Amino acid sequence: MLFTAFPFLAIFLPVSVIGFFLIARCNLRAALCFLLLCSVVFYGWDSPRHLGLLIGSIAFNFWMGGKIGVNYAEREKAYRWLFVAVVINLMLLAVFKYANFTVTNLNLLFSLGLKKPEIVLPIGISFFTFTQIAYLVDVYRYGPTHYDPVRYGLFVTYFPHLVAGPIIHHAQVMPQFNATAITRPSGKLIAMGLAIFAIGLFKKIVIADGVSPFADAVFNAKTTAVYTASEAWAGTIAYTLQLYFDFSGYSDMAIGLSWIFGIALPYNFNSPYKAGSISDFWRRWHMTLSQFLRDYLYIALGGNRNGSVRRHMNLMLTMLLGGLWHGANWTFIVWGGLHGIFLVINHLWRAAVIGRWPGLKRNRIYGVAAWAVTILAVIHAWVFFRATSLASAVVILQSMWSMQWSAASALLDDSGLSIARWAVVCGIAGIIALVMPNSNEIGERLRSRLDSSETLVAYVSGAATSLIILLAITNVLRGNVSPFIYFNF
Repeated sequence: MLFTAFPFLAIFLPVSVIGFFLIARCNLRAALCFLLLCSVVFYGWDSPRHLGLLIGSIAFNFWMGGKIGVNYAEREKAYRWLFVAVVINLMLLAVFKYANFTVTNLNLLFSLGLKKPEIVLPIGISFFTFTQIAYLVDVYRYGPTHYDPVRYGLFVTYFPHLVAGPIIHHAQVMPQFNATAITRPSGKLIAMGLAIFAIGLFKKIVIADGVSPFADAVFNAKTTAVYTASEAWAGTIAYTLQLYFDFSGYSDMAIGLSWIFGIALPYNFNSPYKAGSISDFWRRWHMTLSQFLRDYLYIALGGNRNGSVRRHMNLMLTMLLGGLWHGANWTFIVWGGLHGIFLVINHLWRAAVIGRWPGLKRNRIYGVAAWAVTILAVIHAWVFFRATSLASAVVILQSMWSMQWSAASALLDDSGLSIARWAVVCGIAGIIALVMPNSNEIGERLRSRLDSSETLVAYVSGAATSLIILLAITNVLRGNVSPFIYFNF
């Protein structure tokens, strides 16, 4: 079920919110059971065939978490349980997400003629698998938890984050399920939630879906001819903006929805296109995935504890696996590898140059140049992230630097678009991404002001609800509810 779909906004959300708070007035555990049921229905709405997989994964990992916790004092025994649990989780992910990729490459390498398995990728499998692996690792590291099956099941399936994140940590969210504060609706939190949800909905329906035709016209082109530089840059910049507003819009909606229930989810974006280095970019982009990769992969590999060479190798391996996490395609692996190379170069630069002349970081000209290099590196890497094949990505990159500029575009014209329209739409989206305050900043400012004014709570709630209704109607009239990009991962 999509957050932007009319059934979700008109039926599912009101029923789940009203039902939760009505039941919570009598019994919090019963209300959590109701919310768990709602989350299962939410997942099963579009993916009923994979409900058994989701429920089985939850039951298995809850049981394995118990086994690891019971044997916590016996480290070797606990490690064996952890090893088995992680291997089975990764095997499950490998079967559903990487089986076709593996068979295809084995056939190419060895001409085996193996038949591709007909496997449909379960929505959100990467997110709920990684969320539970982190839980198991933490039980092994820090000892047994005292979560019951209902709260654990809700932690995994909680519908605001289930399908595309943010990737949540059990220590961040599960204690909130025990808080008595969530048994009563908070006008301030509902107003905040509606406002952040409305911002995310606007990002998705107006901005992301508004620039997507320009990206699709270029990246989905059937011709194998070389694009003009204008077309290649137009498509790449459009996708750069589409991806940001699509995924950050989803994350905003997830955070806003959760605020309505009185539950705080972690921020996932912090104006990444304002970053002044590639390291800064990864502190701002898909923040919960970056933290997961750092805490459960990079540090587990040794981090920076064994010298600079091992540190750079660990960075490369982390980013390569991070790319593979996004999809079973060589384009994602190359994208991850590029970011690994960018991070290594960034660390070498900081050690060789910034370490010697630290005042450079305060120089305005240097700051602008560092931002320009960073955003150009990110844009070029996005070509591999979006392209349908490595060959297509190479053609687009070659075209970007071909110097064959044109004020017109056959690709865009055939889609009823134009370079002039692209300049207006992407220009506005770019200004919003680079100049305007982000939703985190807006939310924090709003939160401080709502504390002192009940009248403002009513105004914000009314304005946000009106905007949500308007955007929902617009989406219905448009007749095509586009899925979120990260649903594919």
